[in-house]
Amino acid sequence: MGKSRFHWLCFPFLKLTSSFRRCPLSKRSLIIASVCVVYLFFVVSQVGYSQQHRNRRTDRDKYQHTRGLYNLDINDALPDSADLQTGARVVVPTRSNVVYITLKSKRLKPANIRGTIRPKLRRKVRRTNSVNSAFTQNKLGTLERDAGQIKRNVARKSSLGETRDVDYKSLDIIHKSHTDAQTDSHISSIRIYSQKAPPWFSPQDVKAMRFLADAKVVRIKEVSHGDSPSLLIFEGETSGSVTNLKHTKLSNVCGGQCGVINSPVDTTEVFAFHLDRVLGLNRTLPAVSRKFSFLHDGQPCPVVSWDASLYPEGLAAGWSTVRLTWGEYQSSLKQRCWHKNTIPKPESGCSTLHHYEWSKLALFDFLLQIHNRLDQSCCGFRPRQEDVCVELGHRTDCGNQDRVQLANIVHRGHDPRHLVFTNNKGFFDRNEDNLDFRLLEGIKELPEQAVSVLKGRRLREKLLQSLFLDQTYWESQGGRQGIDKLIDVIERRASVLLTYINAHGVKVIAMNV
Repeated sequence: MGKSRFHWLCFPFLKLTSSFRRCPLSKRSLIIASVCVVYLFFVVSQVGYSQQHRNRRTDRDKYQHTRGLYNLDINDALPDSADLQTGARVVVPTRSNVVYITLKSKRLKPANIRGTIRPKLRRKVRRTNSVNSAFTQNKLGTLERDAGQIKRNVARKSSLGETRDVDYKSLDIIHKSHTDAQTDSHISSIRIYSQKAPPWFSPQDVKAMRFLADAKVVRIKEVSHGDSPSLLIFEGETSGSVTNLKHTKLSNVCGGQCGVINSPVDTTEVFAFHLDRVLGLNRTLPAVSRKFSFLHDGQPCPVVSWDASLYPEGLAAGWSTVRLTWGEYQSSLKQRCWHKNTIPKPESGCSTLHHYEWSKLALFDFLLQIHNRLDQSCCGFRPRQEDVCVELGHRTDCGNQDRVQLANIVHRGHDPRHLVFTNNKGFFDRNEDNLDFRLLEGIKELPEQAVSVLKGRRLREKLLQSLFLDQTYWESQGGRQGIDKLIDVIERRASVLLTYINAHGVKVIAMNV
């Protein structure tokens, strides 16, 4: 039965084969050619269809790329829990690889940072190059220590202090690092992949960040001014003249556009700049992280924008600072100085600063636990033995707190009403049981814009987007994992601050001054 069925199925094929064999050779050739033509037509049509489908997919990918870094795809369903973060996808259209930052759910138990976040300093390797070795072993090596612990008394030779120029171009010819080669290839370490930067950055901020990160170094200067720590300033090559005519007397310090190079341990300067902009305070100077092949063995260094308006009477005279004791500061908070543009009475003891500036400073310093302005004697927390206030014996001043002097209260010479947050040396390794609440003492109002960011669910998302711009800083902190640990600390302190606001009845008001 099965054999007969097989013959019945194969009968048409056998009959067709026998008929094909009996045909003349010319007809057989024609049939074979026709079959080949039909097959070729079928193959070409399939290739054209696949190519058209691939082009459509490529166009769709290009459209997605043009959406930029900050057009986020938020999940459709958002739980009401405050511990859940929104999802965001980051696309990179300007490079061959596509970078994604996906905001995962917040960890229920974020890791406590017991040790310091500061990167460990590697031992310097003895170099055979005499020029580069002589340069790095000079006074610039003093920046390896904390700036607060450096006490140098250098005799001033002029009204602007003693300066020393170093020809960078000669060093660049002798020793050229991978970082310099990367800069020469015009690949910026500031990653802005969309048409606009995040809205909390102004065009001036973006311009300053690109200059600090990518400008070709023309010369390096170490400037000493009195008993203060010396400044290491680099002058960058710019396309046009940017010298401010008001500060031409400072031309021998900075003839064009410059940046101040800090020690590698002061990486908080960069984080502080981004946090300041995200909160809408706008009181810090632009700062980025950058590597110099001839300095600190190529470790990333915080570079802060140079602002000559902070020295209206010359570098030797120092910053435009406000000198207040703790008692005078608390009295000025009660006086609400310059509130509603009311001129204070001469006997009130008010400074030139607006009342709201202290509220912004207190909030900013509490989140980063910066005590070198309002609490340089470390009276509001338990310091470590290696802290400057302990080594210099400032803790003894806490017995009479009203006489404790405030420090680093800086403003621009032409703008005495507003503060400039400089030397933002914060600490990420303080637990919640050792926070400095003295920074909030006497503060009855806080800025509404900053508090709304802390209350919202997008603090982590904004900080990630902001810090991602600085590729050198991002990588120096261990990438996404290291940045998440830093943001964990800020979020926990923000939660403590919000609890403090509710418990003490602190008002949250708009401070647009």
